[in-house]
Amino acid sequence: DTKWGAQRAKDGHPAPFKLQYVEIGNEDFFDRSGSYPGRFKQFYDDIKAKYHQLGIISTVDEKSLRRVKADIIDEHYYRDAASMYRNAFQYDSYNRKGPKIFGGEWATREGSPTTNMNAALGDAAWMTCMERNSDILIMASYAPMFVNVNKGGMQWESDLIGYNALNSYRAPSYYAQSMFGNYLGDKVVPVAGENIPKFELPQSKEEKQRGMNPSSVPEIYYVATKNSKTGMVYLKVVNVVGTPQKVSIAFEGDVKIASKALKVELKSAKPSDTNTIDNPKNIIPVKSNIKISKNFEYHSDLYIGTS
Repeated sequence: DTKWGAQRAKDGHPAPFKLQYVEIGNEDFFDRSGSYPGRFKQFYDDIKAKYHQLGIISTVDEKSLRRVKADIIDEHYYRDAASMYRNAFQYDSYNRKGPKIFGGEWATREGSPTTNMNAALGDAAWMTCMERNSDILIMASYAPMFVNVNKGGMQWESDLIGYNALNSYRAPSYYAQSMFGNYLGDKVVPVAGENIPKFELPQSKEEKQRGMNPSSVPEIYYVATKNSKTGMVYLKVVNVVGTPQKVSIAFEGDVKIASKALKVELKSAKPSDTNTIDNPKNIIPVKSNIKISKNFEYHSDLYIGTS
């Protein structure tokens, strides 16, 4: 019974869209005028007065808002794999009493025109952080999605899906994300890791400027979730180095363990390996079954493993 509701119905969608959030602006941290908090508050107050159920998203953080209230903060991250490893625990220490987080734009930018295996590793390490902290990080969206692989057709390096006029293919990062999305429970399972080996990253520009030593980061990243209805547990293990790993896995408490598990793995010989329009399935997930018990050893000779 409204102008745009009638238009929506005319366009083939008579049911209302379930709009839950409205974001005010985009990347306003680039705006140095200092006007955003005031402008944001005007939108926030007026929208909430009429549509109190909507979550209002800010494009700057709590500190930059200067005590102006926001329901959700949109954070953008474009990094290389090393930076993803450095920051793979950043949400563990976030204030749980503040606004929720929307990872509105994020990607590991390595490879051209689409991402390579090293980017998939960075994405996977970062996704363990997002999944583990899903109580505060409530949404995330990778960017950008598509790239025209014809000469002169690319505007942005390191995309998720490449295409030309006839065909398309998926980058290793696409498969890493599909593994995380397809094997996911509704409850985060606490996981304690011990004796995780570390390796030293090349010194970053920021570390050089601050006179800091190079970062040491874990070789293995992990997260687990559980389907509360079926009891199925999904364990993601990300091995970011080319060295085989032997991992001991132990379930604590009174739990029912099956005799075998589905293993889905994504691997390559070199971090620079990738997929192309002519070789679209060079790196794809491979499924197999493995024997498990309440205490068992898992030998990883891969780069990304999801079991």
